[in-house]
Amino acid sequence: MHDSALVARIRFRYDGSMDKPVIGLTGGIASGKSTVARLLAARGVAVVDADQLAREVVAKGTPGLAAVVDAFGEDVLDANGELDRPKLGAIVFADPEARRRLEAITHPLIGMAGLQAIAAHRDGPSPYVVYEAALLVETGRHTTFPALVVVAVDEPTQLARLMAREGIPEAAARARIASQMPLATKVAAATWVVRNDGDEHALALEVERVHQAILDRFGKDAPA
Repeated sequence: MHDSALVARIRFRYDGSMDKPVIGLTGGIASGKSTVARLLAARGVAVVDADQLAREVVAKGTPGLAAVVDAFGEDVLDANGELDRPKLGAIVFADPEARRRLEAITHPLIGMAGLQAIAAHRDGPSPYVVYEAALLVETGRHTTFPALVVVAVDEPTQLARLMAREGIPEAAARARIASQMPLATKVAAATWVVRNDGDEHALALEVERVHQAILDRFGKDAPA
């Protein structure tokens, strides 16, 4: 499907063809958006994880993986014939053009998989659906949702968490953060911001605040 047609379908679906709202969820690297997604899921909210979909569309034996190999060569495969994600990541991190080639392959596939995953929750008990993805604002797809939640964190905390999570030195962590859209830009696009500068208890309170705000905005009842 042509990209413009895909975006039109996604926009139509997210903007109201379902009986329940689909809320975008994003944030910067090591901001804690996956933790926020888990806390929302614990409150009975259906979550569609674009990162997981990204893995599925390039799994061994898929057309997506075949397209990636055509674009980048068999060196991006491991000994089992599966995608070597760290090796491919090193390639696209260092080369913006390579990143664009990869995104041209994977984004349409992820978009279609996302539509299917969202539709699967149409008749479920969740009061709304969350679509969790890292690049919603960068790609402009945040505008296809009726609301956007951005997880925000102060830079020192973000840096420390990234270094600890990835086991990388400070310079490498700073380079990864600098390669992304500034978090402040994402915050500016948000309907609601979840601050994640504190401990788990503080984050849980933030998530509950935003969860209730979403229910209030869209007139949905929390699941029993």
